[in-house]
Amino acid sequence: MDDQESVVAAALRLVTERFPDALGALLGGSAAHGRATPTSDLDIAVLLPEGDTSRREVIRHDGRPAELFLHTVTDIPAFFAWDRARRRGTVLFVYDQGIPLADPHGHVARTQARAREVLAAGPPPLTPEEWTHGRYALTCYLDDLVDTPPADRYAQLALADHALREAAHLVTAHHTAWTGIGKWLPRRLLAADPQRGRALLDGHRTVAERGDPAPLATAVHQVLDLLGGPLREGYTQRWTL
Repeated sequence: MDDQESVVAAALRLVTERFPDALGALLGGSAAHGRATPTSDLDIAVLLPEGDTSRREVIRHDGRPAELFLHTVTDIPAFFAWDRARRRGTVLFVYDQGIPLADPHGHVARTQARAREVLAAGPPPLTPEEWTHGRYALTCYLDDLVDTPPADRYAQLALADHALREAAHLVTAHHTAWTGIGKWLPRRLLAADPQRGRALLDGHRTVAERGDPAPLATAVHQVLDLLGGPLREGYTQRWTL
């Protein structure tokens, strides 16, 4: 683990050198929680003056990668609305849990307060069409996973991944909870539903380690039962062209 004080100092140095006109900045991610390693990137949100361009950049500073979330104050409300609509709230959580690096005018504090209000409201609910499509997709992944011969490991592993992601998406939505991708998928899933989340994750691991889809299939069935059961015949999707 890196010393957190040195990580914060490095982040502040980056902001000062590259964004001297910034209205404020904060450090998020693992570094803000004292879990940064020498290879961890720095997640830094920077509030830009008007006239600049909101964007996302990945750079290297002092030999360390940094992911920068750059927004003007005016763009923040629209961006937070977009981030909420994805149901992941990536930058919302950066502001919620981040450590302020500089805030001479109080913009960071106000943006953090806005982020916490949005997070407290939760992600938007799925539409009826999204629920129906999710049930159908998860049912298809389940059927294919069970029917795939154990010798076809590539297909088995790909189906297990899709089943886990779709099940996590539906479980978090059922609880009106935030979802995630990558390392945040298991964290958000377990936070939303510890029992079903653990069953899905353990089942996925069993497919990977032993080629046995039965535990994951059982866990997926439990998710489908929560949402009205498997959906096969009778499913209809309208094409939007």
